[in-house]
Amino acid sequence: MTGARHIRRIGRLLFLIVGLLAVGPRPASAIDIQRVTSAGGIEAWLIEDHTNPIISVNFAFRGGSALDPAGKEGLADMVSGLLDEGAGPLDSMAFQTKLEDLAITLRFEAGRDTFGGRLATLTENRDAAFDLLRLALTEPRFDTEPVERIRGQILSNLRHQTEDPNSLAYKALFAELFPGHPYGRPSEGTEDSINAITAADLRGFSVGRLARDNLVIGAVGDISPRELASALDQAFGKLPERAAPWQVAAATPRASGTVSVVKKAFPQSTIVFAQRGLMRDDPDYYVAYVLNHILGGGGFTSRLYTEVRDKRGLAYSVYSALVPMDFAGLVMGGAGTRNDRAADTVKVIQDEWRRMATEGPTAKELDDAKLYLTGSFPLQFSSSDRISGILTAIQLDDLGIDYLDKRNAMIEAVTLEDARRLARSLLDPAGLRFVVVGQPAGIGTGG
Repeated sequence: MTGARHIRRIGRLLFLIVGLLAVGPRPASAIDIQRVTSAGGIEAWLIEDHTNPIISVNFAFRGGSALDPAGKEGLADMVSGLLDEGAGPLDSMAFQTKLEDLAITLRFEAGRDTFGGRLATLTENRDAAFDLLRLALTEPRFDTEPVERIRGQILSNLRHQTEDPNSLAYKALFAELFPGHPYGRPSEGTEDSINAITAADLRGFSVGRLARDNLVIGAVGDISPRELASALDQAFGKLPERAAPWQVAAATPRASGTVSVVKKAFPQSTIVFAQRGLMRDDPDYYVAYVLNHILGGGGFTSRLYTEVRDKRGLAYSVYSALVPMDFAGLVMGGAGTRNDRAADTVKVIQDEWRRMATEGPTAKELDDAKLYLTGSFPLQFSSSDRISGILTAIQLDDLGIDYLDKRNAMIEAVTLEDARRLARSLLDPAGLRFVVVGQPAGIGTGG
């Protein structure tokens, strides 16, 4: 590569990065979402923004790593690392070089319930970018060299995870919560399952899973509805009309109130915990959202942070979060502490869980939480990349194209009576399951 060509490539890349971050927070009410449908019937939600010559597209296919066949766990994750490693007439080197030369960002990722990706490009390279996306989705090569290279990287990561306390803790927790269910299996696979995946498995995934009937798309940037409609057919029009049939059973997490220990010679204990939660379409979801903010989701102002860290200095960090998946819901959390403080940390979390279930929040806590959750909402719209991801998430959760206009009103409608009622019915200190990784003093191996 010549020096001048290299400098031009770096310049385009820097411009793209700066442009993606240059949106800045904006009121949700100022965002106009357009529904765009291509001639081929492919729909996307679009926010036009011609401030910078940049386009960001986020897309997702319903059905993720939970659909990996038994013994082939990690298949979706492995495919996500290979779709941009050669497609159509371009081998891995040629494909990656073209992405770099045109400063096009193309990434894929696998979640438990979705397989998705994102594309970011300068407007001048729009046609080339959407064509590379088309090739990756419809003509992936899965050549031997990149397949074995990516397999090696995944195996290296898996070996690293055996010494990573967070990975160990979450794997153990999900295995305990969902025995016999796909959610209980490791999304990234095991050494045996990764070694068992063949090129035929990878091709079978791309043909069977990536289809138009389970696709949602969000787009933001310097593109008109007419131009986007054409690009949708260009990138996604050759996908199969329907994905292979699939089904995942609804799951009820095994709540037991137990504390399990994964013994590792670490100087600190990593604690994770969870109980049954709510699905995203539950009528009480926003009540739970506000309640969790008060309990452990509100950072420095939450009860868990105040009681565990501020008052007692027990842990470096502590939090809770709602985790609504497609087939189960969790209220989940974590903490990090010294081994000799792990038992006290677990007890204080249990006590605060019980206190919130019994007493509920105060009126001031509720008012403060609603003020923060509604006032900070515009901060989520800080880049075109994030906004396109939000558009995709809204569609996946079937929240409606007017969701951004009505979201704050649903939070403001939560009453103290609602919060206390849900605290009593939802929070279950006796069912809160803990996993501790380390050498925690005063906690047995449990189970």
